[in-house]
Amino acid sequence: MGLIHIDLFTTLDGVAQAPGGPDEDPDGGFAFGGWQAPLLDKVVGEQIDSGMEGMDALLLGRRTYDIFAAYWPHADGAIAGLFNRLPKYVASRQTPDLEWAGSTLLGPDVVAGVREIRERHANIHVIGSLNFVQTLFAERLFDRLTLWVYPILLGGGKKVFADGVVPTNLRLIEPVVTSPKGAVLQRYALADGTPGVGDMTTGDHSS
Repeated sequence: MGLIHIDLFTTLDGVAQAPGGPDEDPDGGFAFGGWQAPLLDKVVGEQIDSGMEGMDALLLGRRTYDIFAAYWPHADGAIAGLFNRLPKYVASRQTPDLEWAGSTLLGPDVVAGVREIRERHANIHVIGSLNFVQTLFAERLFDRLTLWVYPILLGGGKKVFADGVVPTNLRLIEPVVTSPKGAVLQRYALADGTPGVGDMTTGDHSS
């Protein structure tokens, strides 16, 4: 069974809306579209590239798919070449025309559709797709979470963990990476069980 990777970019206060550009997602009058651009640097670029190693399918929400489909077929470079040749699966409540080569619409039962494509691919990446990601969180239907946290506060906008999150354990699987401009990369794996509790007012907590 393949792995579902969720790749997200977020501010320190958890906002993940429209990191890439001003027109990416203006819902709610969001005024900071493209907030990630001034914070990119060589380390971020290298880590994004390395995180795509082994990727053999893209799984996208409708809005992110439309943004990607308008850009990547006309772009050059290694990422464009990868995205253009990979199979692409789209989660949507509607029946859009999917003109980007290799694109397939998931059926009305999105959860069943995601489980089915896990049987066909080794490393399926969900990039952005913030609304769709809430479903994956709610269903615990992911295996890896790559989270880039940037040192800015926006005060409003769509959040990474907006709704539907269930109590979940994660395990850090790589040392944290920091970039010169202050971005922090954290890569997690889904872990068994649910978060435990304790009482910090008793006992020795020095270990």
